[in-house]
Formats: sequence, structure tokens, C-alpha cells
Amino acid sequence: MTLFRKTALACSLALAFPVAAQTAPSHVLPDGSVPPALLEARKHMLEAPENMLTFHNMDQLFQTRPVPRSGPVAPLGHADAALPEAVIGGKRMTEDQWEDRTYTSAFLVMRDGKILHESYRNNTDAGTHYISFSMAKTITSMLVGIAVGQGAIHSIDDPAVLYVPELKGSGYDGVTIRQLLEMRSGVDYEERYDFGAKPSIAAQIFLNAIASNKERFADMAPRLGRKRAPGSHFNYSTLDTSVLGWVLERATKKPLADFTAQYLWQPMGMESYGFWLADGAPGAGRELNGMGYNATLRDFARLGEMMLDQGRFNGHQIVPADWVRQATTMIPNADPGAPPPPAAVTSPFARSGYGFQIWKLDETGAYTALGLQGQFIYVHPATHTVIVKLSFFPEEGSAQGDAALEETLAYFKTLTEWKGQ
Repeated sequence: MTLFRKTALACSLALAFPVAAQTAPSHVLPDGSVPPALLEARKHMLEAPENMLTFHNMDQLFQTRPVPRSGPVAPLGHADAALPEAVIGGKRMTEDQWEDRTYTSAFLVMRDGKILHESYRNNTDAGTHYISFSMAKTITSMLVGIAVGQGAIHSIDDPAVLYVPELKGSGYDGVTIRQLLEMRSGVDYEERYDFGAKPSIAAQIFLNAIASNKERFADMAPRLGRKRAPGSHFNYSTLDTSVLGWVLERATKKPLADFTAQYLWQPMGMESYGFWLADGAPGAGRELNGMGYNATLRDFARLGEMMLDQGRFNGHQIVPADWVRQATTMIPNADPGAPPPPAAVTSPFARSGYGFQIWKLDETGAYTALGLQGQFIYVHPATHTVIVKLSFFPEEGSAQGDAALEETLAYFKTLTEWKGQ
């Protein structure tokens, strides 16, 4: 075991056994730098098997921005049922065995607004807050839709530079909000994490913004040029989503966490608080809106139910219905002449389509918010089904991770075809 992995393991073990009344670490040394052990733990937070713990202890690793709840909790109905068996590679197994096989920490299935199944593993429970990873992109899209409905964003065909003048002269100059939502900015960026002597742009952002907090995630955006005409090609880009977060801050004149709380989290009657990870201390860092939202299993399910009901939940129109329709109108992402998708976009989705920060899943009308290493808010409108799976897949691109993804999607199909008891 390398020194780096030993450091990460030690940090993870400490997270698994918190002392009473533990407070979050300060995250910074007196000179403002990130402590070395914490820096190394951040660098290795995705590695198995430590990710089984780090994925539900992110507030111990990062700066956070709280998103408080308020008011009565919006209840979720129950119609508990024994779920069908999974058939994987011709082998039959119980749903419980499938959960273990696909690296599950928490799993919830709803149909017709009622919970059929809810389960937790690996030192988690209904109060545990899990990292969303790129499901945060879909939450960002919801927030953009709310801002458009309020008139804070005049039109998604506005150029981003209208709200963020710092982008003038960069590859993002002339890119519209719509093109950011669709991952079609044309900016010269690849979601490719090559570390080493000459790290890729995405790797530089990870090291400098996410791990060491030396700069903000979006700081790279004004430095990049253009590779393709805006709107012409799909290119999965967390940087595009980070620019959307910047636009939201400027348009709403609020920190993203405050806007999330006031117009999404609290009106929905969420059961627990949420929190954004941040790329620096208060007053300097911004919310990591492309990968950093954390919430409980049931509250993620409430987001799925809201999308299923065309943006309405808890007696309120949370996101405009027209926005949900636009966001889930998918554009094929396999454009003629487009470069191969990055490793971060695994094969079932590389063959699929994309809406406004949300993935098309198949030809049934299903769509999903999708997070790195197995996080899903899956919505199947035809059967009024919402599934949330919070996982700790092995790293992207590994044979085990790819198999877990395929087996997860296969069982989701089984569940939507299942007629119940």
C-alpha cells in the first residue's frame, strides 16, 4: 500500500468512528493552506474501498455551505413491497444480493408517490448525507429554471458574458446559457483527469481548486480558448456547469447556497438540511455546483418526485413546468464527427442523449441525474417510478465500475417492468 493510500485510509477510518460532539476540522492552516494529510485524503477520496466511507463524510473533508430546511416536512407515502429478483448475466439473485453486488450504500424505490423500498448499508441511515457528485449538475439546472421563472435570468439565449463579464475574450465569450446547459459550449476543455508532470486542464482544476483550494473551480474558464463553434458538438464539461453557477450568483445576487435554500430546499419541505461543498473558505470559495451537493436519500427522492410531477411538489410549483419539459427534451450526444466521449461518460450514456444537465436513459422516456461512481436519481414517467441509488462504485473506467453500472441499469429496467405484488 502506498503512503498516499495509507493516509487516505487513516483519514477514512477516523471518519468512521467520530467522537461525541465532534466539530468539523478547520480545513486550513494559519497561512490559509490545506493541511498535508487532508490534502492527500482529498486527492484519494474516490479510491476503493475508502470511498465507501468518504462518500458519506464529505463535510469532514471539505469546506461546506449549509442549505437549511424549514417548515413542516413534506410527507412521503409508503406502500412497502418485496422487490423482484435481479437477473444478471443469466444468474438470479435477490434484490438484497444485487445491492451488495453493485456497491450500494442507500437505495429507494417509489411508485405513484409512495415508497416501495428503502434500505441502508455501510454505517448509514436515513439521516446520513451523501455526496451527489454530478447529480449536482441536474440540481444546478433546476436552479437555473427557477431563476428564469423569476426573471433574474432574462433568457437562456442570453450570452453568459452578459452576467459574467470576466468571460469576455475567452472561449466562453459568445456562448449562451442554453449552450452551457446542453454541454455544447465549444470551449477547449476535456473532462480528462491526467495527472503527472503535465496534468490536463481538468486535473489542474481538481488539484488547484478542489484539493488545495488555491483558486476557484471557475477561475480556469476565462483562460481557455475555443475549440468548436458554440452549439455544434456535445462535450461533457463540469467547467460548463461551474460557469452556470457563476451566472446564477450574478443573476440572482445571492450565494448559491442561499438561493438553493430559499427557492428549492425550503419550499419543497425537505426532511433534512443539505450542503454544498466549496472550493475555499467563506468569503473566498464558491459552491462546487458541478459535483458537490450533499443530501439524504429521501430528500434526493423528493427531487425526483418533483421532476416527475412537472416541477410541482409540496403544494408549490417549485420549478416551472415548462422548464422541466425543456430540460428533459433530449438531444442526441453522438454528433457526427464528434470526438470520442471522455472516460467520465461511461458507455451507456455515451450512446444516449442529453437535456439541460440531465441524461436520457433509453427510448421509454426515462431520464436520470447521474453522479460519478454510481449516484442516481432515476425518473421513469411512464410508470410513475422514481429510483434513488447512492453507491461507491470502483473508479470510473475500471472493469468493476463498468459492470456495476451495467448491472444497475439492468435492474432499473426490471423494476420499471415489474407490475408489483
